[in-house]
Amino acid sequence: MSVAAAPQVSLRETLLTPWRRIRSGDIGSLPVLAGLVLIWAVFDILNPNFLTPLNLTNLTVQITDIGLVSTGIVLVLLLGEIDLSVGSVYGLGSAVMAVLNVKMGISAVPAVIGGILTGTLIGLLHGFWFTRFRIPSFVVTLAGLLAWFGLQLRVLGETGTINIYDPNIDALAGKFFSPAFGWALAAVVVAILTVELFVRRRRRATAGLVQNVLVLELGGLVAVAAAIFVATGVLASDRGVPLALLILLGFIVTFDLITKRTRFGRHIYAVGGNAEAARRAGISVNGIRIAVFAIAGTMAAIGGILGASRLLAVNYSSGTGDILLDAIAAAVIGGTSLFGGRGTVWSALTGSLVIGSIGNGLALLSVSADIKYMITGAVLLAAVTIDGVARQGRQRAGL
Repeated sequence: MSVAAAPQVSLRETLLTPWRRIRSGDIGSLPVLAGLVLIWAVFDILNPNFLTPLNLTNLTVQITDIGLVSTGIVLVLLLGEIDLSVGSVYGLGSAVMAVLNVKMGISAVPAVIGGILTGTLIGLLHGFWFTRFRIPSFVVTLAGLLAWFGLQLRVLGETGTINIYDPNIDALAGKFFSPAFGWALAAVVVAILTVELFVRRRRRATAGLVQNVLVLELGGLVAVAAAIFVATGVLASDRGVPLALLILLGFIVTFDLITKRTRFGRHIYAVGGNAEAARRAGISVNGIRIAVFAIAGTMAAIGGILGASRLLAVNYSSGTGDILLDAIAAAVIGGTSLFGGRGTVWSALTGSLVIGSIGNGLALLSVSADIKYMITGAVLLAAVTIDGVARQGRQRAGL
């Protein structure tokens, strides 16, 4: 069957669909995108340096570690659970990497792998303990928050600070690709998205499924392509595309594909939506939970390693402070529901941009930390309120 022969939704119906979804509580990423535009506009008015290529490039590097940790948090929230240990795992993973590399003389790659596996093992332990003994996840991971921070102090030893000199580790957050590479990569990404659009339409046509209006889908593709090229142009105007940003985007794209196009991803949403129904459908609920907590621990350790690469050091305070709160806040602000079963991995990126933009903009204005925390808390409360209102709308709509 040709694409032209496939049934299509009318233009009027297509235009009304987003409004109907919003009325039913399915608001997606609309609030966070609107909030991000507002935040950027306000900070640009207050300080014209905010939207300069230099500052925006710095912002993309600054949010990388939080974005990576938040990616794992998104998966945990999709289960309707929480992981309070990611800050300590962040610090311990980076500490293990630094000790292996600096104190024990192990090369960069094995040292980084050692730090990452530390997070994986911790996540597996949390998932096992949570499922085996049926202890609430927040209790298990709260204990982990304390225990792994203590182990971090023991690993770092009496010196407390380990400076990182290995150029391969430093390059994780310090390397920038040339503008030519950035433009080529952007062109490849847009080409892939274009091919994917037509392949998806052909598959739906072959299956006899209803198609959206082609003009509107092409319009969405043009908007995404424009955003990609604008971002590339901004980065190219400064030092080029940061390796750290590509690492973050690589993980987000990978987990987005996993959650949307694999059985494992569908099972995550099923368990988060209704664990008992998922169990009756033959899904290994405990297996999914253990795997997700292992992924969250892994991503927390990777975030810690990127953070150490950016700061060129690991110390007692690595992973403390607002790492945990920012990672959870980013996931929730980005649109992931606290009630499980709703959200996308991309919320880790958009939420991290909101959190990072607030911190970056207030720093440019020389605003004290207390104001930053109050503003971030207000934004988080607004995001949770929107999530709660949207959930009530879905319940009224019977979704």
